[in-house]
Amino acid sequence: MKKNETNSLASDVGRRMADENTLIDLAELFKIFGDSTRVKILYALSVSEMCVRDIASALNMTVSAVSHQLSILRRSKLVGTRRDGKTVYYSLADDHVTSILAQGFEHVTE
Repeated sequence: MKKNETNSLASDVGRRMADENTLIDLAELFKIFGDSTRVKILYALSVSEMCVRDIASALNMTVSAVSHQLSILRRSKLVGTRRDGKTVYYSLADDHVTSILAQGFEHVTE
């Protein structure tokens, strides 16, 4: 590749680059997926909406540990809640989360 072509390519990439704050937010999102416990919880919620007690039982974890991770997932807008009386049910926030999980799973199982 010639020097002018390289400069042109770099300039084109620079123009298309997302803004710094968006890239930081994206990196933070991937950090959330970097914890296997959170991925297990997300995977469980991809199967069914569940309460904390059921998630803890399914994953053989303490309620406290699951609650802590769910708090992080809620702040990251990856899970949502629904209240039924005194019980809070958790589910994946939207189809984007489902898609990220599915694509990641497909990538690692190819």
